[in-house]
Amino acid sequence: MTMSNAMTLPVIEGWKGWIIVILLPLLGACSALRVTYDQGPLLSYWWLDRQVDFNGEQAPRVRAALNDWFAWHRATQLPDYAQALGEAAALVRGDLSPTQVCGQFEAWQRRAERAFERAVPSAAEHLRSLSAAQIHRLEEHQADKLQEVQKELLQPDPAERRAALLKTWVERAERLYGRLDDTQRAQLAAGLAASPFDAARWLAERRARNQALVRALRRWQADQADQATVEADVRRLAAEMENSPRPDYPAYARRVRQANCTLIAQLHNGTTPAQRRKAAEQLLAWQADFRALADKADPR
Repeated sequence: MTMSNAMTLPVIEGWKGWIIVILLPLLGACSALRVTYDQGPLLSYWWLDRQVDFNGEQAPRVRAALNDWFAWHRATQLPDYAQALGEAAALVRGDLSPTQVCGQFEAWQRRAERAFERAVPSAAEHLRSLSAAQIHRLEEHQADKLQEVQKELLQPDPAERRAALLKTWVERAERLYGRLDDTQRAQLAAGLAASPFDAARWLAERRARNQALVRALRRWQADQADQATVEADVRRLAAEMENSPRPDYPAYARRVRQANCTLIAQLHNGTTPAQRRKAAEQLLAWQADFRALADKADPR
């Protein structure tokens, strides 16, 4: 949503992944935000259905749950988002420290966690209903997506790999600031070259998370797990995404995040007054969209 969310690699995945469907429009043109959010229940349903292929009994229940979740989110969360974007717009008019950038990231992550927590009971109910065939379909979908990400991040030629990563960061930065000049691009490239980010390690962690998810789904099905058990497991798996059980990964993730915050602050502090004005205007446009969306909340 702000600099840290718009320009770093994904860090909220798996169980929280579908929550990000709601937030992704913030990374694109503000003119699309209201339309996309209004279609959120349908878009989220399609995103989920592609992964598991809901049957005739599951589909209406999932749609109803998504409608309920979006009604809650619109009424209770969007006003907070709007206020936060106004505060961010004020921040980007001046210089930023890495601590401020990380603080923005952490605040938005907490917002995603609140949205996720609201979804846990309904998600657990639907996860318990998945068949063996649906779990297998999800496993295949995850493998295909991981292969796509691997192609994007682990090109055989290191130079191509660096160029692809730089391209991603430049595109995200330019959505907020407008076009970067050659000096700004070179600064970004130097920062990325010095980053501790390791694509192979990140992909291995993501693969381990996918496997943990599939194992849990199969265990729930085999044990006919009750609602309370599944809810507890969903929360545990989510917690493991924040603090991986794999040795040394949490410390590595903290180093990467700190490096990202530092790089974003350096890039921002090297922007022109015009670029900062554009960033503030973009954030205020998103704020206006969120306020308008919140005003349409069902008063019931």
